[in-house]
Amino acid sequence: MRRRALLTLGVGALSAGCGLGLETSQAAGSPATEGRLLSRLPKTAPGPVSATGAQPLGLDSGRDGVLYIPPGLTEPAPFLLLLHGATGSAAGITRRINAFANADAFKLVILAPDSRETTWDVTRKAFGPDVAFVDRALAQTFERVALDPKRMAIGGFSDGASYALSLGLLNGDLFTHIAAWSPGFFVAEAPRGQPKIYISHGQRDEILPIETTSRRLVPRLERAGYDVRYREFLGIHEAPPRNVKEALEWITGEKR
Repeated sequence: MRRRALLTLGVGALSAGCGLGLETSQAAGSPATEGRLLSRLPKTAPGPVSATGAQPLGLDSGRDGVLYIPPGLTEPAPFLLLLHGATGSAAGITRRINAFANADAFKLVILAPDSRETTWDVTRKAFGPDVAFVDRALAQTFERVALDPKRMAIGGFSDGASYALSLGLLNGDLFTHIAAWSPGFFVAEAPRGQPKIYISHGQRDEILPIETTSRRLVPRLERAGYDVRYREFLGIHEAPPRNVKEALEWITGEKR
C-alpha cells in the first residue's frame, strides 16, 4: 500500500462521538483547511528573551493559551507545541504533564494553545480555525525566542495526541518529533517530511481502547516507513510521568 493511501486510513479510527459540526471561516483549499502550517523559524534567530516563565498568548480574549520560556537559555532551545484533550485547555494539559517543571529541567520552550471550541477542529468536522490559530501562535513564538530546528516537536494527550499526529504528519517539514500520549486516530492525506514518532497507550484505556487505536495506528505508521517508538503500559487513559519524561528525553536528547 502506498504511503499516502495508508495514512488516509487513520481517519477510520475516529470515535462515534466526533461527528459534531463546526463551521470554519477559511476558504476551501486554503492551507488551514488542509492542515498546513505556514509559520517557519526566521533565518536570523531572535535576540535574548525579554521575559521568561508562563506568558499568556494574548491572541484571544476568551480561549487563548500559554507560552512557557524557561529561564537561563543560552542557545537555541528545543520546542514542544503541546495540545490538550477534549473539553480541556492549555492550563489543564500543562498541569497534567507537569509541563513547566519539565520545561525548566529540559530547557524546553512549550507553546500550549487552547482549541477554538471544546476540542480540535478535525475531531469535530474538518481542519480550519484551530490550524489558523495555532499558526498565529507559532509565528508569535518564533519571533520571541530562538529555537533549535533539529528539535521541533508537537505533542498532546487524547484528542490532543490525535491532533498532534495529524498536524505532525502533515507538517513534517517543520516538526522533527511527534509525541502522542493515548491517541485515537490521525488524519493525514498528504504527509510531508519524516518526523520521528513516540506513542504511549494504556492497556486498560477506557476512553480510547488500545485495540482500536494505537495497536492499529502504530503498524500503519511503521509500514509507511516512520521511525516509531511505541510504549504500552498497564494503565487507563492517562499520560504517566515516566512516559512523559521518556518522550521529553527523546525529543531533547537530554537525560534527566
